[in-house]
Amino acid sequence: MGRADKGQGGKGGRIRRLFTWRKLLGTFFVGCLLVMGAFYAVYLLVPVPTANAQATMQSNVYKYANGKVLARTGEINREIVGLEKIPEGVQKTFVAAENKTFYKDHGVDIKGTARGALNTITGKGKQGGSTITQQYVKNYYLDQDQTVTRKLKEMVIALKVDQRSSKSEILAGYMNTSYYGRSAYGIQAAAQSYYGVDASKLTVAQGAYLASLLQAPNQYDWTSASPTGRKLVEERWNYTLNNMVEEGWLPQSERAGLTFPVPQKPKPAPGMSGQTGYLVEAANQELMRQGISEGDIRAGGWTITLNIDEKKQKSLIKAVERQLEDKLDREGDKKDATVQAGATSVDPKTGKVLALYGGVGATEHWLSNATRRDYQPASTFKPIVLASALENGAETQDGRKIGLGTVYDGTSKRPVEGSDVAFRPENEDNRSYGPVTVQKATNSSINSVYAQMIVDVGPGNVKKTALDLGLRDGADFGESPAMSLGTMGASTWDMAAAYATLDNHGVKVTPTIVKSAEHKDRTAEPVKGIGERVLGREAADTVTKAMTGVVSSGSGFRAAGDYAAAGKTGTSENNRSAWFVGYTPELVTAVGLFGEDPKGNQVTLTDTINAGRANGGRTPAQIWGAYTTSALGGGSDARFDLETGDSGVVDPEPTPSRTEESPSSSPPPTSDTPDPTPPPKPTGSTPPQPTRTITIPPPPKPKPTPTETTDPTIEPPVNGGDEGARSFP
Repeated sequence: MGRADKGQGGKGGRIRRLFTWRKLLGTFFVGCLLVMGAFYAVYLLVPVPTANAQATMQSNVYKYANGKVLARTGEINREIVGLEKIPEGVQKTFVAAENKTFYKDHGVDIKGTARGALNTITGKGKQGGSTITQQYVKNYYLDQDQTVTRKLKEMVIALKVDQRSSKSEILAGYMNTSYYGRSAYGIQAAAQSYYGVDASKLTVAQGAYLASLLQAPNQYDWTSASPTGRKLVEERWNYTLNNMVEEGWLPQSERAGLTFPVPQKPKPAPGMSGQTGYLVEAANQELMRQGISEGDIRAGGWTITLNIDEKKQKSLIKAVERQLEDKLDREGDKKDATVQAGATSVDPKTGKVLALYGGVGATEHWLSNATRRDYQPASTFKPIVLASALENGAETQDGRKIGLGTVYDGTSKRPVEGSDVAFRPENEDNRSYGPVTVQKATNSSINSVYAQMIVDVGPGNVKKTALDLGLRDGADFGESPAMSLGTMGASTWDMAAAYATLDNHGVKVTPTIVKSAEHKDRTAEPVKGIGERVLGREAADTVTKAMTGVVSSGSGFRAAGDYAAAGKTGTSENNRSAWFVGYTPELVTAVGLFGEDPKGNQVTLTDTINAGRANGGRTPAQIWGAYTTSALGGGSDARFDLETGDSGVVDPEPTPSRTEESPSSSPPPTSDTPDPTPPPKPTGSTPPQPTRTITIPPPPKPKPTPTETTDPTIEPPVNGGDEGARSFP
């Protein structure tokens, strides 16, 4: 025992003698000296380089799918101004927003740099905590890579720049090299772009907004920001001004009187006129979603080839011009000037965006009507309700499986059953139909039927189906019976995605406009246009079959041509938007009209392009038909290959009783209403039948109707539901 104790004590003694506090402290100091020596060596070895490539920006080249050049962009939108031309209060806003200790520090923030390096190493996102000097060094001398090596260089060069240059020179360089969004580099370009004034005329409030922008230029641009983005930039604006008060640069009394300075709408750079600006911006947005920063794109050097088919693009422009623009007097009629058009056309087999129409021209109306999501898609959402019903095997309130032959009560203002939320939707023109099949309800877009159907399916299930098909979630995407009438916001891009997935038999289609993007030292990964199955084939094909009826004998008859087609009309509440979304086996196109006054407010389309309501079955369907005919070379022999099963069986319509339909509520069809449905017979649930594969041949090329040749004011077949979300609790 004595020897063991002695041995153990001897071993412990040796350890204690080896790791005394003096030795540990000495080792620590030696380590610090080595680190300092290494840093000093790096300091001596790392020179202040010349300006980087981004500081001497290049052009970007955008091409059509066929290789023809569409546009060249990327010339520097920058005018260097001396600090003496920038109001002192505006100068201080940038210091208050980014680096309060700027006038006192030596160009670096050791703690912030260490935190940024640690975040980079651990993959926790972009670095933060850099001083104004460091950010200027990054902008002017280095690249944007988030690496430890670049951070170390940034710190060393910042120390040297701080020694060689005055604080005024560094601040001026920072304000003149920073990117503010809207293709604006430097404070002068930003002042012109956001407020239409020279930098010398900026107010403190405006300067605080521009300083706040630098954290996230794309997200914080007030005119295009989401509600969250607006909230964040306003908070940062307040943070900046409060810091100025704290530092004694702004009197509290003056601060209290400042209000948020909303910037003007963006104006595109020269050369972006017509549809070019819309196409370039859509491509840039897609690249940014793929992880390429906006600053990197604007720095130039990219060759970006789009999926846009030049011939189809011209066909779409011509269709809009002939069916809409040639009939409007934008200069002399204030109502006509409120009509905006947008469209997106997609190949359902690849997801390629083949054509896109963003508006009258990017230099006149910069916001793209093809990708905006602030208008309701209205009844074009109804096929998604039907798709969800079929996918989920939903049943009616009395236990009947939902299919095209299932009978519903089409009475206008009929209260929905089985819902905790009261809803009594009115059909268009308050027309009551009595008992109707789902096929008839789709043809005539009957609100009361689809409001009940979404209750039968469950609004939550329908929302999931919509998101799976390609619509975007948002604050306006509530789960209620009213959702059946398309009360959420959606773009023509979104609706083209959803319908393309239906056309592709339920396999997800994601529209993609960028074919390739190449830089001298890297390439961008293109979006995968075709994904996984998100909807069963039988459900998707049955919805397609239902929508062929809309074109052949329903509200979308004006879209018919020498091709097989399926589609749906839509007109939102108060006639603020009108839609036709449809497809052939080869091409999917969404067309929308939107009412927008000069201030950007939504207004009605009524009495604009035609007398009365501008519904989706008129001009949008006509644009769609004219474009599709041209894009398909006059027509197509392609047919839909559909597997519908018993869901696609349509029984004859039941005969409505006199109490369900009155002359006053159900006017007879107009003379141009083709409705070949035979007299219906009462029916219950659809009898089960085996799965079947059907092909739908293209209809014969229709002859011009009297509506199209003699009386353009006659309305198409009564749509039943294109008035949108009108409820009567």
